[in-house]
Order: sequence, then structure tokens, then C-alpha cells
Amino acid sequence: MKIRTSLLAGLLAATLSSSAWAVVTAKFAVTLPEKSHQGQGVAKFAELVKQKSNGEIVIKPYYSGALGNDVQVTSALQGGTIEFTVPQTTTLTGMVKAYEILDFPFLFKNSAEADKVLDGPVGDKLLTTLPAHGLVGLAYWENGFFNATNNKHPIAKVEDFEGLKFRSIQARITQETIKALGANPVPLAVPELYTALETHTIDGQGTPNAVIAALKLYEVQKFLSITQHSYGAFIPLASKAFWDKLTPEQQKIVKDSAFEARVYQREVARAQSDSAREAMAKHGMKINDVSDAERERMRERVQPVWKMFTPDVGQDLFDQVMNELK
Repeated sequence: MKIRTSLLAGLLAATLSSSAWAVVTAKFAVTLPEKSHQGQGVAKFAELVKQKSNGEIVIKPYYSGALGNDVQVTSALQGGTIEFTVPQTTTLTGMVKAYEILDFPFLFKNSAEADKVLDGPVGDKLLTTLPAHGLVGLAYWENGFFNATNNKHPIAKVEDFEGLKFRSIQARITQETIKALGANPVPLAVPELYTALETHTIDGQGTPNAVIAALKLYEVQKFLSITQHSYGAFIPLASKAFWDKLTPEQQKIVKDSAFEARVYQREVARAQSDSAREAMAKHGMKINDVSDAERERMRERVQPVWKMFTPDVGQDLFDQVMNELK
């Protein structure tokens, strides 16, 4: 009996040791706080991956830029030192110019148009460009429509942008859009944004309502204008170096989880956009809606930006997006 018990104990120990050895761990770098729409999407993704893999793949999120800004962590993915991140697609435009199409100002009128383009052939075509750069794109999530905040005055017409020092990311199309609207672009990473606004290094910035609220920018900004001047899509990325070590079954689990988390994350993003607006108004922020006529004037003002960047993204891709929007 003692021999049999010892044998069973040995087999159990070997099994546990084998299971522990098989666990795949990964770091997920997240720019925004855990409660943001981005953070909640990542938490859902990690939960789904663990569930679908029966605990074989464990992903640990690092929120609030703990591992660096989007540019830094995307580079770390390429180097294989971090396994996942979820930047806005704009971060990729330096390596894949075709992604600039998603940053054309006033391209989408609503979320339904954005979903159609991102979840269709255009989105798939863009994903195929990433493995050559050491990255694997998993899906498209929502950051949302960008609205303008500033400390000078409400923005009700395009002329109200004139002269504002406006935060920009390190992407030429974003900087050219800000210039076309009449403001002066100042490149800044997200972790630097609050302090720059608080110290009046810059006058304003443009991000979705949920991000403005998550970063508590209402504490350092007086006016929020619903300009919807751009649409931001998040793209969950995996390091190709890490991806290639996964089995086909594990890769499918990760991909399926990103797709499933997409539905949840977009719902959270859209709900947070509405609730964030209400919350910021209660904090004393002055909020104004831009009329359709004035938004169309803004759209006309940035048409030179469309013409400037169409050769970069390719006329065929531009035409494909326009046809899908029709």
C-alpha cells in the first residue's frame, strides 16, 4: 500500500511539475488607467485568454504607462522584451504609412462607419503589414471620437482653433491636422499631458471623452467642445517574437480572445463616452456641441491634409475606404 501511495504521489508531483512548466506568462503594457475603456478591454482579454487556455497562458497587465509610452513599448514588443500592448493605430504610422488613412481628420461620421472599415477588408489588409515589423495585430478596439479641450474659450467654429498651443502625438498627420485647423502642435506623450496643461505649457488637447475623464483633465481644462475631429482606434498587438513561440492552438486562443474582448471593449468605450461627458459637466467643465454646419467647415479646412497624405497611404487604399463608406 505504501509503495502504491508513493507511486501515485510521484505521478501527481510529476504532473503538477509538467503543468507548471507549460504555463506561458506575458506582460501587457497599457497606457491608460485600469478603469479606462482601454484598461477594461485588456482586463477582459487577459481573463478570456486564461479561461480559454485553462490557465496555460497568463497575461499580466501593467496600467497607466508603467512600462513606458506607446512608442517605447511598441519598440519593446519588436525587441521581444514585452509581449503585448494596445496603442492607438497612429503609433504605427511611422513604420506603416498605410495606417495614416485611419487618422484622416473627419473621416468617419459615426462609430458604425468606423466599425465597417476596421472590421472589413481594409482592416484585414492593414494587419497583414505588421509581421514584417516584428508585430502581430490581433483586432481593432475603440478609443473613440476626439473632442477638443482648452483653457482659452469654447471652440464653436474653425476660427476658434487659431493660435492655440495644442498637444499632438509624434505623428506627422496629426501635427498637420492641427496646423490646418489653425492651432500650433506641441508633441507630448500621454504621461506628460496633465502636467503640461496644468502649467499652461500648452493650451489644449484632443482626445475622446472617456480618456479626458480617465486622465482627470477636467481638473486642468475649462472647456470641452464636441468637435469629433478625428476617430481613434486601438490595436492590440503581440510581439512576433513571442507569437512565434506559441502553438497554433495557443495563437487561436489569443486571437479569438482579442475578437471577443473587442465587443466588450467597444461597449465600454461608448458607454464611458456618454457618462464621462455628464461627469465632467458636474465637475464644472463648460461643454458645447459643434453644429453640423461648422463641423463641415472644419472638414473642408482639413482637405489639404487628405490630399497631402493620400500618396502616402496609396490611392487604391483611399478609394477602397471611400467606397466602403458610400
